Amino acid sequence: MLKLSQCHVLLATLVSFSFAKTVNAEPTATLNVVVNGIHHQKGEICFRVYANEQGFPMSNSSGSQSGCAKITGNSVKKEFSGLKPGTYAVAVVDDQNGDRKLNKDFFGIPKEGFGISKNPTVSIQTGSPKFRDASFVVNKNTTVNIIMKYSLDS
Repeated sequence: MLKLSQCHVLLATLVSFSFAKTVNAEPTATLNVVVNGIHHQKGEICFRVYANEQGFPMSNSSGSQSGCAKITGNSVKKEFSGLKPGTYAVAVVDDQNGDRKLNKDFFGIPKEGFGISKNPTVSIQTGSPKFRDASFVVNKNTTVNIIMKYSLDS
């Protein structure tokens, strides 16, 4: 049987372990992505959040988090929580046919609306933007605005 002093030591040890876990827990961040300039009132906007350049901006299998939101107007907002603070980039698609990817024509030109964080120029001359040109820092609570494009830039 435990003595009262041993119970106090055991309780103090358990409490200190629970506080240690709380103190050592990694901080998480929330990213709110707002997409403006949507031309359609049907379909959904699909989002992919990338933590590095691997697969950016076209891969459907890369990325930290992804998801889609039903189009309800000319603007859509999606929240991504539980991210580690750091550098990220976002790619979005106005998915009109439900395949959750950016459809392109024979020449590689997008047939659906698309958008990239920091709204870089996307043209035949510049090609797909690089992660470094679209990336931004996510802290505790960050919002990024993306303008949907329905054609390449001139």
